[in-house]
Amino acid sequence: MLYYLFEYLDKSMNVPGTGVFQYITFRSGLAVLLSLLISTIYGKKIINFLRNQQVGETVRELGLEGQTQKAGTPTMGGLIIIIATLIPVLLLAKLNNIYIILLIVTTLWMGTIGFIDDYIKIFKKDKAGLKGIFKVIGQVGLGLIVGCTLYFDPQVTVRTDTQYTNVFPAQNPVETTIYAAPAEEKSTTTTIPFFKNNEFDYAEALRWMGDGYQDWAWLIFIPVVIFIITAVSNGANLTDGIDGLAAGTSAISVLALGIFTFVSGNIIFSNYLNIMYIPNSGEMTVYIAAFVGALIGFLWYNSYPAAVFMGDTGSLTIGGIIAVLAIAVRKELMIPLICGIFLIENASVVIQVSYFKWTKKRYGEGRRIFLMSPLHHHYQKKGYHESKIVTRFWISGILLAILAIVTLKLR
Repeated sequence: MLYYLFEYLDKSMNVPGTGVFQYITFRSGLAVLLSLLISTIYGKKIINFLRNQQVGETVRELGLEGQTQKAGTPTMGGLIIIIATLIPVLLLAKLNNIYIILLIVTTLWMGTIGFIDDYIKIFKKDKAGLKGIFKVIGQVGLGLIVGCTLYFDPQVTVRTDTQYTNVFPAQNPVETTIYAAPAEEKSTTTTIPFFKNNEFDYAEALRWMGDGYQDWAWLIFIPVVIFIITAVSNGANLTDGIDGLAAGTSAISVLALGIFTFVSGNIIFSNYLNIMYIPNSGEMTVYIAAFVGALIGFLWYNSYPAAVFMGDTGSLTIGGIIAVLAIAVRKELMIPLICGIFLIENASVVIQVSYFKWTKKRYGEGRRIFLMSPLHHHYQKKGYHESKIVTRFWISGILLAILAIVTLKLR
């Protein structure tokens, strides 16, 4: 909203200084500051409200040290993240940008699913919460919306050919470069990390269909989008098990995605790095800045010992947002790096359950690989303090994020 006000003041009334709102970097800086202020200042009021409404966490007895002290801690703290993200975005972003619209829809959609789940757990006294089938239906529904929008909306285009013509005006003593406007096209192209010519078009999987196979690329693209959104949102949900783990690792992942978003949406940087140019995607940097500020502000209260838990309201929202960001910037194949912690946590559960069922069928008794899953509980069982586990997971997340960023040049 403020963007349009200052745009009017700049272009119609020529008010000095208002033109600075045209810059994504300036609005991103304001967004992160505003979201930090909202999450830290008003976060306390939200926590007090949740406490007064007796929105407390019911902790299952898992035999973990310090677990009983967490019973009654306010949950649904994901509301802090959602509010602190959306307010700066509504004020500072271009609201007619298709990517911003998708991210707002994702935030509200996944936030609603998570809120219903938390509501059932707390007020209906049902520890199982929302039935898994309904969660999956909600995730698939969002995947359909995102996939169809990215495939069919005319605003979503890419440019994989980043070689532009350099023009050096002879009359200008200072050498300047003018970048020719690229031809934009609809495409289901994505990025394969660590390869020189690292673009892959999902439509290629249908080449066997003959002429016109590109018209059926949605048969591959949309199911891939649905799978990624479902997997990443569930991965974030599993990671939310100890104080500060999900919020911290998510902030690291989103920062890495922010770098990809900024360079992919900038014609000069995409040309220099020889990567896919995605028109209008740079606006997502404003959203990412607000989201990171909200996550860091939430950590003010969620770090050990936590004064509030994010609940499914927060974890499902975080996973959904990260998935949509990665898909929109065509970096979904890098999710195993960018969201490596989520992947490891998910894998530990799958391995544990599969091995238990297999050994029970073969030996008559179920055996375990980990002391407990997800993986962070395994280390808790080994006697590691929560803070040590979280810090080491953060460090691992930072290393994975750096490796992902390095792929911009390392091919």
